[in-house]
Amino acid sequence: MTVRERLEEIERNTLAPGATLSACSLGREREEAPDPMRTCFMRDRDRIIHSKSFRRLKHKTQVFLSPEGDHYRTRLTHTLEVAQISRTIARGLSLNEDLTEAIALGHDLGHTPFGHAGERALTAVCGHPFRHNEQSLRVVRLLERDGRGLNLTREVMDGIVCHTGDKRADTKEGRIVHFADRIAYVNHDIDDAVRAGVLTEDDIPFGIKLELGATHSRRIGNLVAAVVEYGLTTGEIGMDDKTAALFAGLRDFMYEYVYKNPVAKSEEGKCEDIVQYLFRHFFAHPDAMPGEYLIIADRDGTETAVCDYIAGMTDRYAVNLFESLVVPKSWNKY
Repeated sequence: MTVRERLEEIERNTLAPGATLSACSLGREREEAPDPMRTCFMRDRDRIIHSKSFRRLKHKTQVFLSPEGDHYRTRLTHTLEVAQISRTIARGLSLNEDLTEAIALGHDLGHTPFGHAGERALTAVCGHPFRHNEQSLRVVRLLERDGRGLNLTREVMDGIVCHTGDKRADTKEGRIVHFADRIAYVNHDIDDAVRAGVLTEDDIPFGIKLELGATHSRRIGNLVAAVVEYGLTTGEIGMDDKTAALFAGLRDFMYEYVYKNPVAKSEEGKCEDIVQYLFRHFFAHPDAMPGEYLIIADRDGTETAVCDYIAGMTDRYAVNLFESLVVPKSWNKY
């Protein structure tokens, strides 16, 4: 028996009914020989962590653009927090932690520079909705490894594309990430907003603090416990009505006081201008893009290739590229 087979046997003997067993995976788009050491979902997790798009997340905005300070979240630290919360919930429900972690680590790989401002800018300029979850799926299927993609399992790809939006993931593990993503970003965005002086803990409605907790860790702990308790009681992934209503109230509070705050978002208009300028420039001059995107343009169209190129940029790469195209360079005869 290989190490992988022993791990698959442990899953069969220990995971709850309804858990996704790695030995029963629906497989990959391109068939591969099994790994002797790792289950298919462990292998997916490792491929995501070692991908270029995962590394670029460290220089992509979460909420605050180019913050002065080392302790603000980036898209990478957000992803790690989602993975941690997802694993905690999966373990509490005896579901497949490796599958949940792989989905969580890959869920934001397609996010644009400048956070949701970049997403809005691409939507406005390309004439159809640009959705980061769909781009994340495109990254792992078609863009990574010089166009070969990561060839992930169907369960991981389904969880990535369904982590947001109306379509529910096919697996319970994928549905966990849907909730973990929200639990993570609402709470760590509160933490960052307090650090930035945009709000204080006292600004959070008293009734929500009383029920969900008055600190960052207590709120996360109570929300995670609610998801686990709901799962143990009903067999589904979700929250009881009371907790769901309180959490919705907390999200609404964040939208009003942080996500739409003119102070916190004062620079986003500039970021949208950068993204739209880059789109128009490379749409008009596709030959100026790296060669891999010319191949995409031939296959999927110039618009898609330009979106792929821009969505893959980090914040600072996009700014530097914009400056190189717009800001005049000093003349030097030497």
